[in-house]
Amino acid sequence: MNLMFASPWVALVINASLVHPREVFKSAILNNASSVIVAHQHPSGDIAPSKEDINVTKRLAEAGKLLGIEVLDHLVVNSDTSFTSLKERGYI
Repeated sequence: MNLMFASPWVALVINASLVHPREVFKSAILNNASSVIVAHQHPSGDIAPSKEDINVTKRLAEAGKLLGIEVLDHLVVNSDTSFTSLKERGYI
C-alpha cells in the first residue's frame, strides 16, 4: 500500500466549510490512487459527525464512484486523538 499526503482541500467560511470534490480527488487522480481516506478536525473537540459531515461524506463517496476512486472512510478527529469513523457509522 502506498500512502500519500494531500494538501488541505477546504475553504473556510465563518462556521462552515465548503468541500470541493475536485480538490479532494485532485491529488488522488494525479497519483493514480485507487482509494482515499478523508479526515478533518473538529476544533470544538466533539467528534460526533455533523449533518454537513454526513452530507459531504455521501457526496464524496458518489464522486469517488464516478471516478473509480473508493472513499474508504471519513474520519472526524479532535486534538485528544479521539476520532469517529463515518464508515463504522454506516454512512459509506
